[in-house]
Amino acid sequence: MTWHVLMCEPTHYRISYEINPWMRRANAVDAPAALAQWHALRARLLDLGVRVELVTQDPALPDMTFTANAGVVTGQRFIPSNFRFPERQREAELFSRWFRDAGYEIAPVHLPHFWEGEGDVLDAGGPVIAGYRFRTEFRALDHLETVLARPLVRVELADARFYHLDTCLCPLGDGRALYFRGAFGEAAQAALHDVFDDLVSVPEVEALRFACNAVVAGERSVVLNGGCPETERELRRRALAPVATPTSEFIKAGGSVKCLILTLDSFNPRAE
Repeated sequence: MTWHVLMCEPTHYRISYEINPWMRRANAVDAPAALAQWHALRARLLDLGVRVELVTQDPALPDMTFTANAGVVTGQRFIPSNFRFPERQREAELFSRWFRDAGYEIAPVHLPHFWEGEGDVLDAGGPVIAGYRFRTEFRALDHLETVLARPLVRVELADARFYHLDTCLCPLGDGRALYFRGAFGEAAQAALHDVFDDLVSVPEVEALRFACNAVVAGERSVVLNGGCPETERELRRRALAPVATPTSEFIKAGGSVKCLILTLDSFNPRAE
């Protein structure tokens, strides 16, 4: 769960290029609706007791609002992403500046290996799950593992629609997780079953509504996109409280709740 996050108000969010299967420039963002959805998400997090930090969006970087891709935070250390696509690469400099100004140490992963932050690296409470293929390179994870000082469970993504791990997997704590089975091959599915005692299989129709792109916030609340009733039922069965909030304008660019949030209190060193 998280109590402290970084978000970026989507004042300049739009679709001006196409770098994943969801993005189509012809499918224009409704800017006022996007702002309203973002503010509703932030309000729900604040209501749950989550502390929300803000970074200012650069007008030239429309995807900067997806702060999950900025990198990974471990204690007072920020590990910035090496973005695969040139359209997003300057984000790393701006996020690093924000963290440096906030008193964090900056610890980059070796270039030229690509990796994209919490989009592909998720803290499962003990193990760290790392996805690779579409945006993160397998070899980048070697150095990341060293910097984090925690072993990574590496899973290969198999469906380009779920190009980041956080679009198809959400650790829920206590050995549980939401996942979309079709986003993983057999070896990756087996690795996830080794990690999680209770893997909740999300139906494809809800996976395509980004049901897995959720965040566990506050005590036992799971904030996720609206319109995922089966996923909500499964969460309630596990004594978790689903908090639905619409993110349809962000799904146009291939993101939802988790993509809009970088956790600042995950990946901390574990006491032995």
